[in-house]
Amino acid sequence: MGIAFSTTPQEAYYLPVSDWESLRKKIAPVLTSDSLKIGHNLKFDLAILLSHGIAVKGPFFDTMLAHILVAPDQKHTMDSLAENLLNYSPVKLVDLFTESTEPDDDLFAAAAKKKAAKGDLDPSEIPTEKLAEYAAEDADVTIQLFRSLKPLLEEKKLLPLWESIEAPLLPVLVAMEAEGITVDQNVLDEVGKTLAERIAKLSVEIEASAGRPFNLNSPKQLGEILFGEMELVEKPKKTKTGQFKTDEQTLSSLAPKHPIVANILSYREASKLKGTYVEALPAHRAQHSGRVHTHLHQLVTTTGRLASSDPNLQNIPVRSETGRELRRAFVPRGPEFTLLAADYSQVELRVMAALSGDPTMIEAFQNNLDIHTATAAKVFGVEIDEVIPDMRRTAKMVNFGIIYGISAFGLSQRLGIPRGEASEIIKTYFEEYPAIKQFMEDTIEDAREKGYVETLAKRRRYFKDITSSNATIRSNAERAAINSPIQGTAADMIKIAMIKVQELLVGKKSKMILQVHDELLFDLHLDEQEDLTPKIVEAMETAVILPENVPIQIDTGSGDNWLQAH
Repeated sequence: MGIAFSTTPQEAYYLPVSDWESLRKKIAPVLTSDSLKIGHNLKFDLAILLSHGIAVKGPFFDTMLAHILVAPDQKHTMDSLAENLLNYSPVKLVDLFTESTEPDDDLFAAAAKKKAAKGDLDPSEIPTEKLAEYAAEDADVTIQLFRSLKPLLEEKKLLPLWESIEAPLLPVLVAMEAEGITVDQNVLDEVGKTLAERIAKLSVEIEASAGRPFNLNSPKQLGEILFGEMELVEKPKKTKTGQFKTDEQTLSSLAPKHPIVANILSYREASKLKGTYVEALPAHRAQHSGRVHTHLHQLVTTTGRLASSDPNLQNIPVRSETGRELRRAFVPRGPEFTLLAADYSQVELRVMAALSGDPTMIEAFQNNLDIHTATAAKVFGVEIDEVIPDMRRTAKMVNFGIIYGISAFGLSQRLGIPRGEASEIIKTYFEEYPAIKQFMEDTIEDAREKGYVETLAKRRRYFKDITSSNATIRSNAERAAINSPIQGTAADMIKIAMIKVQELLVGKKSKMILQVHDELLFDLHLDEQEDLTPKIVEAMETAVILPENVPIQIDTGSGDNWLQAH
C-alpha cells in the first residue's frame, strides 16, 4: 500500500509505505500546511489519515462534491467525471487484478470481477508497479478535474457556497465520525425485550381483529385481509401489479378509523426498531473505540441536508414512545461527561416567515409566541388563550404541511376530516398569512423561469419537471420548489453552525458527535458544560441572520442519555 499525489497536471507520484512512521513525519508538514488539498471523495482520505495521526488542514477541494453542486443529476464517480470532463477513461481497479495474472487465467479474472461487484477487492494483491500506475493516475486525474470544476463553480456562482460551507464542513464531519457515540448494551437489551413483547402482543391483537392468522410481514396477505376480507374502504388503492397498497402513507390515512390499522403501523415500527437498531447496532460497535461510528454524507440529499448511514442514526423516531425509549441506549462516553442536545426550534417555519416577509408570522416569532397556538387562533378565529389542544394540533399540521405544499386532500387524510373542511382551513390560513401564499406563487414562477430555486446561501436545486405537461409530475415539482429554499436554508444554517461550533471545541475534551437534521448532539465534559453551552447556543443562533429580523431560537437539554437530553 502507499500514497499517491500530484501537484501538476500530467505528473504524479506514488510512495509505497513500508515504514509508516518515517513517511508520516515527511508528509505531515505538507498535509497540515495552508496549501490547497484536492481529492475525490476527500472525506475518505481525510478519515484514513486522521486514523493514522494526521489531521489534514484545509483549504480543501473535493471534485466529487463540487460536481454534485454543479451537475446534481449526473453520475459523480471519478471514471464518469474523467470521461465527461476530460474525455479520458482511467484504468479500473478490477482490470489490474486480471492483468496481474496469466492471460489465460480466466478463473482468477472471473473471481476478481465478482469481488469487484461486492466491493471486496484487496489492492495488496496487486503488484506494486501496477498499483503505483493506478494510484498515480488517480491523483493526476483528480488535479485535472479540479482545473475543470472550479471554473464551473464560478460560472454558476457556487464557489462561495463551496468555500464558506461545504469545504470547511469536510473536516468537521471527519472528526464527528471519528468520535462516534457510546451505546449502552444493557439498555439496548432492555429495549429489545420490551419491543419483542410489544410485537408479540400486537400480533395477537391484529390476528384477533382479522379473524384468522396470517403473515403480518407479507404486504400481499395484509392487503387481502384489510381490503379483500375486511373491506375497510370501498375503493382500495392498488399497485401497478394489481396488489392492494399497504404502504405507510396509505395505512396512516386509515389509522384513525380502524384500530387494526393503527396496530399494524405500531407493529411495523416496533419490528423496524428491533431489527434495524436493537439487533444491528452491536455489530456497528468499533473494536478500537467501543463506540458506534455512523457515516455522515453532506450532499446526497437534494436540499443539502446531511444524511447518515451504517447505521442511520437520523431515522430513530422521536414522536413515538418506542423510538424515544431507544434513545436511552445512547449515552455519554464516561461518568465525567453528559450528553447535550441543542435543537433549532421550528427553524423551517422561521425561515418561511423570513423568506416570505409575512408580517403576521414574523410578529408572532418576534413576540416569542407559540407559532402553532398563534396560527390556531388566526385560523379558528379565537383568542390565543381560547385555543384548545385539538386546534393547536390542526394548526401544527397546517403549518408544517404548507412548507411541503400540502393539498386539501392531503390535509384531510392526515387530520381525518372532510376534504371541504380541510380546504376551508387552508383558505383561511392563506387569508391570515397572505405573504406566504405570494411567496409560494413567486417561487414556483421563479423556478419555471430559471429552472432552479436557491437558498439564502445560493445553493441551487434544479427542476426540469416544473414545466411538464403531466399535471401530477408538474405539481410534485412545484411542491418541491416551494420547500427547497426553506429546507435548504435550514440545512445551510446548521452546517455553518457546525463549522463555528467545531472551532469552539478545538483543544477541548467535549466533542460534537451527531447531527440529526435540526439538532446537534455533544459529548460534553462536565467541567466545560457551563462555559461551552451558551457559546454553542450563540454560534447556532448567529450562524445565519435571517431577513426581516426573524429570531432564531435554540432549545438545549442535557442528561445521562439521549432521551434525557430532550
